[in-house]
Amino acid sequence: MIRLENITKVFTNGRITVHALRGVSFHIPAGEFVALMGPSGSGKSTLMSIIGCLDVPTSGSYTLNGIKVGGTTESQLAVIRNRHIGFVFQAFNLLPRLSASDNVALPLMYAGVSLRERRRRAKEALERVGLSDRMDHLPAELSGGQQQRVAVARALVTEAPLILADEPTGNLDSRSGVEIMKIFAELHKQGHTILLVTHDREVAAWTERVLEMRDGLIVSDGPPDPTEDVVPADRKVAG
Repeated sequence: MIRLENITKVFTNGRITVHALRGVSFHIPAGEFVALMGPSGSGKSTLMSIIGCLDVPTSGSYTLNGIKVGGTTESQLAVIRNRHIGFVFQAFNLLPRLSASDNVALPLMYAGVSLRERRRRAKEALERVGLSDRMDHLPAELSGGQQQRVAVARALVTEAPLILADEPTGNLDSRSGVEIMKIFAELHKQGHTILLVTHDREVAAWTERVLEMRDGLIVSDGPPDPTEDVVPADRKVAG
């Protein structure tokens, strides 16, 4: 699904040069549930922008779902994002004047899908996240957890093979955060590939693999911490 080979990213501002990524390489097979962790300035946000086709590397090779991303134009990147990636953001990024259903259907409109089909698929996606009774509600009429569920439904509606989630529980209380992670766990069981950025080890413990970054490099790659003091047993994903 995701293959990165010696990815670098260099930012230059006048005389200042910042090496945000210093040769990142890893492979995420289809169907894996992976957490990306690291302190501020470690390079994880830059890496996620590249994986999400929001930016391009300075050097190295990136292949997404069999597509070599390097050398693509902005319009080509937009098509790849729409067809292959579903995004979930910390701040939900819902349009306040659109209903939950219309927010979910928005990526399909950009893809040229008919109105009837957009409505059908939006309804189905909202049912999958338990919001069939909130389809006509505006974001302001929903709780934070419900808004994030709408965002997850929006990521699902295009049937993209990859879900990228950037701190999806960061703006939620503990209970709502658990509900969102349960949804991700269920999507993983259904075969979705999920890459999740988080600073929270309790959130990372839901996944099956944790990549840790520091100073623009992957410094560890392995299973999450299994200890009981990290996350209660009833919140872990069954192996």
